[in-house]
Amino acid sequence: MIFNFNKTPQKNAKFRHELKYFLNWQEAELLRARLAPIMERDPHVNEDGEYLIRSLYFDDYFNSAYIEKEAGIYARKKYRIRIYNYSDSVISFERKMKHDQYIYKQSAKITREECDRILAGDYAFLEKSSNPFKQELYVELQSRLLRPRVMVDYEREPFIYRAGDVRITFDKHVRGSGFYDLFDPDLPVTDVVPRDKVVLEVKFTQFLPNVIRKVLPPKSAENSAISKFILCCDVAPKEAESFTICAQNSAMKPV
Repeated sequence: MIFNFNKTPQKNAKFRHELKYFLNWQEAELLRARLAPIMERDPHVNEDGEYLIRSLYFDDYFNSAYIEKEAGIYARKKYRIRIYNYSDSVISFERKMKHDQYIYKQSAKITREECDRILAGDYAFLEKSSNPFKQELYVELQSRLLRPRVMVDYEREPFIYRAGDVRITFDKHVRGSGFYDLFDPDLPVTDVVPRDKVVLEVKFTQFLPNVIRKVLPPKSAENSAISKFILCCDVAPKEAESFTICAQNSAMKPV
């Protein structure tokens, strides 16, 4: 299969398979019990076996990332800044490229100061970087006029399996925001997935071992092209507008 993303991936790039499913809580609990004896917990989880992911997605003036996903374009890409547990200890600027069920992700670490500069529209330091991917980010940000589009939050419970480089994650409490204060834990957010639903993601590189394949997915699960980005984009403008109106009304009240 030939992949054409208008950019040549790195020489040793590994495209991974990605499958997504909606599960209810009962299905998730059953699957978790079946996976626990055969898969490892991700070493970065907290005492509850999970961590919070916050991603700030970018899009261009024409909302190309949104439109291409909605139209089902096979070859597409998205840009995002990702942090964990509202912390600035690890900040990544990522490009996720997708072709049907195959994905490839590139990532570069940035500092809190660099992150603030990007959000302020100052990209000059990326052009001067010795990192080729950061130089590409500079070109994309400048030429496509990429700007913050939506914030996506969720708690992730990850499992890993060495053979086949398998990663299975349960993503819970998916919520979005039209505000871009990346490190604010009190950011106004709106749920985009019912609280009794879990997004199951299955990623693997070489193959999916039969011991795992036999329990994935539950029979009642629905294989779906779920996009947290799209779900959050659909609520973010309304959510931001509502918050702004409330703030304006509050400011107009007599003291």
